[in-house]
Amino acid sequence: MKHLAPLPSLRLASVVAALLSAAHSPGAAQSVERGRAVYAAHCSSCHSVALHGDGPAHVGVVGRRAGALKDFDYSPALRSSKILWTRATLKAWLTNPEALIPGQGMDYQLDDEREREDVVAYLATLKYAPPAGAR
Repeated sequence: MKHLAPLPSLRLASVVAALLSAAHSPGAAQSVERGRAVYAAHCSSCHSVALHGDGPAHVGVVGRRAGALKDFDYSPALRSSKILWTRATLKAWLTNPEALIPGQGMDYQLDDEREREDVVAYLATLKYAPPAGAR
């Protein structure tokens, strides 16, 4: 009888499933305005756009490495994760933060796929503005 290779861990399988689902979701079109409202209702108790709270500020989050802001005290797991925040990784994060980065400190997730899509669409609009007078 031939032995099969061990199956991937449940954690790895759930991360892969979340990333694939986030990247190929056939859900409703993303809405920045709905995302702003969901952010205000579910995220703003710990985060803000420009200022750190219990969680880091979100301006410029899309395209930034996880744990990269020097003036925020991230968990060791987040700081060493090497994750780049893209739309797909943010959707996986909001689906199940612990599956994406074991040992991280966020104990909240968005269960609704449309809300995750919309929040990520909103986060993608949060760009750094150049200082006044800079060109």
